[in-house]
Amino acid sequence: MNEKIRYRGRIAQTFIYLGKLLRMFVYQSDWKVLPMGAVITAVVTLVVGTYLFVTQEGTLTGTFALTCVCIWNGFFNSIQSVCRERSIVKREHRAGLHVSAYVAAQMLYQLLLCLAQTVITLIIFRLTGVKMPVVGIITPWGVVDLGITILLVTYASDMMALMISCLVRTTTTAMTVMPFMLIFQLVFSGTFFTLEGFASKLSDLTISKWGLNSMCAIGRYNEQPMVTLWNTIFKFKDVDVFGQKPLLEIIQLAEKEGYRDQFLLWSGSYNQNDAFVSTAGNLLRCWGNIALMLVVCVSVAVIALKFIDRDKR
Repeated sequence: MNEKIRYRGRIAQTFIYLGKLLRMFVYQSDWKVLPMGAVITAVVTLVVGTYLFVTQEGTLTGTFALTCVCIWNGFFNSIQSVCRERSIVKREHRAGLHVSAYVAAQMLYQLLLCLAQTVITLIIFRLTGVKMPVVGIITPWGVVDLGITILLVTYASDMMALMISCLVRTTTTAMTVMPFMLIFQLVFSGTFFTLEGFASKLSDLTISKWGLNSMCAIGRYNEQPMVTLWNTIFKFKDVDVFGQKPLLEIIQLAEKEGYRDQFLLWSGSYNQNDAFVSTAGNLLRCWGNIALMLVVCVSVAVIALKFIDRDKR
């Protein structure tokens, strides 16, 4: 095999290794990442899908969960893909393998996986009745904008895992590093934890932040109602004040006169977030940052494999 590929160009080598990866997908059960990702998406959708893109609270929680699913899927796709065959890559590199061709083959293969996972996610959303964004920001269709974001987040996470797989020594080390990377992405997403100073700067380096911001912008977060204030008032509806229940009377009057929805929209207008503004500039900025991280991860992966001949492992 080495004699056949020794003098092949980068493009030819890319498709040779792409074919190898596709065969591994079929015969080494790499296809299992697809049903596994589908099950995770279905579970998350059943828990948070009811109010996703319906209320501000539901959108924030749902997009955070969806971002976690995308990152999880991307990490599992490639975290072991290089380190599990490191000795083979090292031997074939000495026989004439171009590292850039090998990484390009991995990129094409992982892109196909991520694209399949994106389609599966959107199908699950449709089957479970998730209210999808109707009008897009970049494209005329909200579901297309959402699909692009899901693909970008999954693929960027995939390339980050590929980078780790190129850097570490063994599959055991790769699987040890992965949870720490996942926790970093979740904690520094800037959603449920207040980040200040240096921590807020670290947040800019996470795929999760820009993915979540993109999804909230596509879902029109700032135009949605907020239910927290209403629910809080409702909890105190039976509070007695000098023999009267003023909160209960206000709630009953609002529901009778049809003011409840207006109240929810009014409260939502005071809970808007500049990071979630639904403009093309904001969405393209988020997508651009994700794409930049993707490029950096691929570049580091190529550089790491360039020195594989020096590897004594």
